[in-house]
Amino acid sequence: MKVLVAVKRVVDYNVKVRAKADGTDVDLNNVKMSINPFCEIAVEEAVRLKEAGTATEVVAVSVGDKSCQEQIRTALALGADRGIQVDTEENVEPLEIAKLLKGIVDKESPDLVILGKQSIDGDNNQTGQMLGALAGMPQGTFASEVKVEDGKLNVTREVDGGLQTVSLTLPAIVTTDLRLNEPRYASLPNIMKAKKKPLDVVAPADLGVEVKSHLTLVKVEPPPERSAGIKVESVEQLVDKLKNEAKVI
Repeated sequence: MKVLVAVKRVVDYNVKVRAKADGTDVDLNNVKMSINPFCEIAVEEAVRLKEAGTATEVVAVSVGDKSCQEQIRTALALGADRGIQVDTEENVEPLEIAKLLKGIVDKESPDLVILGKQSIDGDNNQTGQMLGALAGMPQGTFASEVKVEDGKLNVTREVDGGLQTVSLTLPAIVTTDLRLNEPRYASLPNIMKAKKKPLDVVAPADLGVEVKSHLTLVKVEPPPERSAGIKVESVEQLVDKLKNEAKVI
């Protein structure tokens, strides 16, 4: 079984994001970049399927300029077998990402596609579902458990009412939630081995996709700072401030 895993390059989740002084974008100068945490969970799940003997090959794919090869190499160090970079300088939106992944799916014919449920920069939670619609593949989103049994993929989903288990026919798509697994750290020997693993570069045109932006970034600004709290002497004073200053009652 071949598993395709999508990974995205984002600002590391430990970094405090800053806006540029002119408000045109996020400041990425000297900022640590990493694999999106949900994508890292997707890589870990694919590698675990391979270690269990269920999967035979794990392919990591990322869309972006040459810098995203760093995150592909990280996925290779975590256990993926080879990587694919879809090379583009454009700011690619979820629908274009889904179309590009559809092109990769058509070329690679994976039995399972695993994606993070969302990225921590855009927080759109759209790509997996759009890919499912474009490719005509069943999907199990927000997965907290994945099992392959008798040619079926059983996915336990985290939904508003609790947990829901769906049975999917392969090939299928899974988007990962936080509780699916705990990603491993890449060891130094595996980081060195990852440098020698194959990494192919393809252009969007090779996949029959024209990348263009449909959104215009108008302004980026930090949220307003919270003002300091105060202590009140009585319940009457608290009620007065809530009513006349905060205007919440």
